[in-house]
Amino acid sequence: MAQWIDLDTPAGPVRAWRADPGGPPRGGLVVIQEIFGVNAHIRAVAERFAEAGYAVLAPALFDPVEPGVELGYDQSAAARGVELRNAVGFDRASEIVGAAAHRLQDEGLRTGAVGFCWGGSLAFLANTRHGLPAVSYYGARTLPFLGEPARAPIAFHFGRHDGSIPPEAIEQHRQALPNAPIYLYDAGHGFNCELRADYDADSAALAWRRTLDFLADNLK
Repeated sequence: MAQWIDLDTPAGPVRAWRADPGGPPRGGLVVIQEIFGVNAHIRAVAERFAEAGYAVLAPALFDPVEPGVELGYDQSAAARGVELRNAVGFDRASEIVGAAAHRLQDEGLRTGAVGFCWGGSLAFLANTRHGLPAVSYYGARTLPFLGEPARAPIAFHFGRHDGSIPPEAIEQHRQALPNAPIYLYDAGHGFNCELRADYDADSAALAWRRTLDFLADNLK
């Protein structure tokens, strides 16, 4: 079962895609969008996590500046997504993620976060600012925040051929978070998204299994 719901946040009301499992949830999960909005891909990811047993919220982070944004993956969409990302900003987006987590926690659910691209960096902030166990997929804008201490377990997925996250950036993650699992894949940026040119099915499948294992361990 999945549907749009309304979510009250410090940034004002936003929509969130809510996906629930068929039985009692194993935990709560905030799925954090790329710069392309809570589009069909992110909704499908949320629903897949629900099928794995989690109650999921995917908040529409662009709603405070432009409600209802769903973008594709071409160059013009990416440029528009960057504009919207910059207009919202990390602090406001992080507050929205926190509000989504509180909604699930208020239901008695131990809650984590999984984010992709921009959302991968926001998943890091969900950990440092809201204390959520988190999984970050190819977050290219995390470096300025690595001084913020982790408050819960965290794991990272990176593509070896991701031009936006060079090897030295990954090494900075290792230095800042020596106990965090950091997984590298023979793939580029966005390898988990079947709608992107860099989609890699084998890497996506392996990252998915590792993510589910992480959630099972940390959202008991």
